[in-house]
Amino acid sequence: MFEFIKGKITDLTPAYAVVESAGIGYYLNISLTSFSQIQDKKEVQLYTHLAIREDAHVLYGFTSKKEREVFRLLISVSGVGPNTARMMLSSLVPDEVARAISQEDVNTLKTIKGIGAKSAQRIIVDLKDKIQTEEGIEQIITPSNNTLKIEALSALDVLGFPRKSAEKAIDKLLLENPELHVEDLIKKALKIL
Repeated sequence: MFEFIKGKITDLTPAYAVVESAGIGYYLNISLTSFSQIQDKKEVQLYTHLAIREDAHVLYGFTSKKEREVFRLLISVSGVGPNTARMMLSSLVPDEVARAISQEDVNTLKTIKGIGAKSAQRIIVDLKDKIQTEEGIEQIITPSNNTLKIEALSALDVLGFPRKSAEKAIDKLLLENPELHVEDLIKKALKIL
């Protein structure tokens, strides 16, 4: 609903920021990572995520799109709510969370308050395929890449290619060039397979 909010910081704590934009003060829950990046600023732009619950509409703010994407991936895991995801991003920077997931590092995730062994394993199992590592750099598979991947996999599946090998080829191509169109992705995958 809201992509970002840009304005003047009127109130700031390690847990939240109030950003005034066009005469409206927006209360945004933030992580310690975001707090450390904006604590000395007067003006800020925060990327947002709106969580709608039965009893409240809660706005979360992030200093980078990557932090927001990691947050969204974390809350997609069963049993991980927005507050737990925010705690994870307060304990570790987004790259560290992504690295722990991609390297299946249960011990790093267990160091976060509220995350036990079972939760850490569930997070890794659910998100490992959505975070890939290439040369030590974690890349989050964005929803647009995910849609491309699904469409290309469906096409290759109809053509009779094994799903595992088709998925590997598509992942490799998306890492090399995330801007590919679905037709080009399928054509290049056919050459690899």
